[in-house]
Amino acid sequence: MGKLKIGDRLQIQCYKHNGHIHRCWDEAVVLDEKKDYIVFGNERTLVTEAQGNTWRTKEPAVMYFFKKRWYNIIVQLKKDGITYYCNIATPFIIEDNTIKYIDYDLDLRIFPNGSFKILDKQEYKYHKKKMNYSDDLDVVINNALSELITDYQNRDVMFDAKANINYGKKYQKLKKENSNL
Repeated sequence: MGKLKIGDRLQIQCYKHNGHIHRCWDEAVVLDEKKDYIVFGNERTLVTEAQGNTWRTKEPAVMYFFKKRWYNIIVQLKKDGITYYCNIATPFIIEDNTIKYIDYDLDLRIFPNGSFKILDKQEYKYHKKKMNYSDDLDVVINNALSELITDYQNRDVMFDAKANINYGKKYQKLKKENSNL
């Protein structure tokens, strides 16, 4: 794939450390590309789990995938406010029109009231042992979680509600202009 353009449509594939596919999203539409990250949008997109079961996302989402940071962020634009679902994961690559990354279990959920919770600590401990995460990888993952929390507390750009609402509007406009979305 050549240079991305606003409105390009990609898929997302999430893997686990052992190389097995974990989950796929049918659609991610390019909304913006910055030096360090790419912003995508989608709504009611089809999600396929590793076991084959499928479901659709419920609300519009804005997604940040980073070229060097060990996390990605899904901004859920819900009726009762913005919720952030942040995955500790490798920086992404794009291959065959697909965004690909490895998920490392730990997640940070940030609620509309500003509180947050670290999720899936037990899953992380289980997979760390089962898939033999190295000590170095463990350090990288825990540092990424700390960095993510700091970025949220510092209100980095990806946690700017106004910017995310504008990205949501941009996605809706692209969707109206292109009936394939």
